[in-house]
Amino acid sequence: MIVVTGATGNVGRSLVHVLAAGGERVTATSRSITDADVPEGVRHRTADLTDAESLRSVLDGADALFLQSGGASAHLLNPHEILDVAKAGGVRRVVLLSSQGVATRPQSASHGGTARVIEDAVRGSGMSWTILRPGGFNSNAYAWAEPVRAHRSVAAPFGDVGLPTVDPDDIAEVAAVALREDGHDGRIYELTGPAPSTPRQRAAAIGEALGEPVRFVEQTPEEARAEMLRFMPEAVVETTLAILGDPTGAEQRVSPDVGRVLGRAPRSFADWARRYVAAFR
Repeated sequence: MIVVTGATGNVGRSLVHVLAAGGERVTATSRSITDADVPEGVRHRTADLTDAESLRSVLDGADALFLQSGGASAHLLNPHEILDVAKAGGVRRVVLLSSQGVATRPQSASHGGTARVIEDAVRGSGMSWTILRPGGFNSNAYAWAEPVRAHRSVAAPFGDVGLPTVDPDDIAEVAAVALREDGHDGRIYELTGPAPSTPRQRAAAIGEALGEPVRFVEQTPEEARAEMLRFMPEAVVETTLAILGDPTGAEQRVSPDVGRVLGRAPRSFADWARRYVAAFR
C-alpha cells in the first residue's frame, strides 16, 4: 500500500489519481479530506503532518510513503517522528516532495533551510528514499483566476523574467514512478518545465486557452510586495520576489530529470493552461 500525504494539494491529488489508475492500493491523507477529493474506491483518512501520532493508523501496513515537505507549516514538522512512525508501520520507501530552494537558496529558511532539515532526516532514516526538488509550479497561476474571470487581466511584477515552471502533474508522475519502481533509490531529481516562460507569456497562454485575450499589467515590486504581504510572511515575500525578479542561473536552468524518468518531455505552461482552463472561465 502507498500512503500519499498532502492528497488534496496540486501534486498529491494528481498522484492519487495516477496511482489508483495504475491499480495500486492507495491511502490518501490530508488535514481535511472527503470522498469528493479522491477517486471512487480509494481509501482516505484525515491526518496532520504536524502531529506524527495522527499518522500511525494511516501508515500501519503501508510499504511506501509520499511525503510532502509541509509548505507553509514545514517549520512545525518533526520529520524524525514522522519517519519513525512510518518505519514502525512497515514503510520501506519514501519519496519526498522537497524544493529546488534547498540547492539554490540554502540560506533562506522559507525556501531552502527548512526543507534541507527534512531532506536530511529522510536521507538518514535507513529507508530507501528519492527526493524531488521542483521549482515554481504552473499551478501558482491559480492566483490569477479571479481577475481573469472578472476582467480578463493579470497583474504581476517582472513581466519579462522567465522561469521554467513545472506542471504539478509531471511531478506526480515522477513521484509515481519512484514509488513503484526500482532504480530511483538515493536519487535527487530537480523538476522543471521544458523552457523558461515569463509572466507575460503565461498570461497570454491563458488567453489562448480561453480563446479571448488576457491583458497583462506589470506591477512594480513595491505593489507586488504589498499584495503578497496580505497572505505571506515577510521573509517568504522577500525571497519570492528575489526569485521572480533576479533568479540565479540555477533557478533558470531547464533540468533533464522529468524526461529521464518519464521518457518524454515535460509539459509546457500552455499545455497546463489548456487542461485547467475551466478555473479561469
